[in-house]
Parts: sequence; C-alpha cells; structure tokens
Amino acid sequence: MWLITGGAYQGKLEYAMQCTGIKKEDIADGAICDIEEIMKKPMVNCFHLWIARMLKDEQDVMTLVEKIMKNNPHIVFVVDELGCGIVPINSFDRMYRETTGRICCRIASRAKCVHRVICGVGVVIKND
Repeated sequence: MWLITGGAYQGKLEYAMQCTGIKKEDIADGAICDIEEIMKKPMVNCFHLWIARMLKDEQDVMTLVEKIMKNNPHIVFVVDELGCGIVPINSFDRMYRETTGRICCRIASRAKCVHRVICGVGVVIKND
C-alpha cells in the first residue's frame, strides 16, 4: 500500500503513475467512483473527494477505509493534503478536514511507502 499526498495541483497523480507504472485507465476517480471500484483498481486518485462524498452520505468512513485496506492491500491512495491553511468556518468542512487527516494517518501507518509531492517533485517520507 502507498500513500501519495501533497497540495492541490502539485502533480501527485503524474508522480504516482510514474513511480508505479499504473496507467490512467486503471485508476479509480474518488470524485465519482464507488467503493467496489476502489477495491478492484490498483490506485484511487482524489481520495479526499471520496471521503467527502461518504461523509455527506453519513457513512462510517473509517470502517469503509479499513475494508478497502483489507481487501486491496496493494492500493495506491492519492489524496490532497487538507491540514494546512485557514481552518474552515463551516462545521462540515472542519469535520471533513479532520477526518481526512486521521484517515491519512491510519493509511500512512500501514503503508509501505508514503510520499509527499511538491511542484511535481516527490519527497519520500516512508519507505519500508
């Protein structure tokens, strides 16, 4: 399992594809995909958007993420880093930001590799 994180529009997807050799057609889109697709694909892009959709549907997101990690242990998660910057005024946005951060911590603790991408350049945080 890998976690690729970084700010918005920093080249995370291209970096992840280059590192793993996974092709665009084999990547789930977190903005629109369901959990079944995530469990079948080797990579999910915009995982933070999938988290937001599940929270809006009042799903137990942490349980769903545990299910994904169990059933697709070699998946690559590509997710925007949301914890920097101004704390949102909206309570849902604050909860979404916190939940996404906690989920990324859980994924990172189990991941073989964790990379942070800035300006298209990856920094290896963890490589077991």
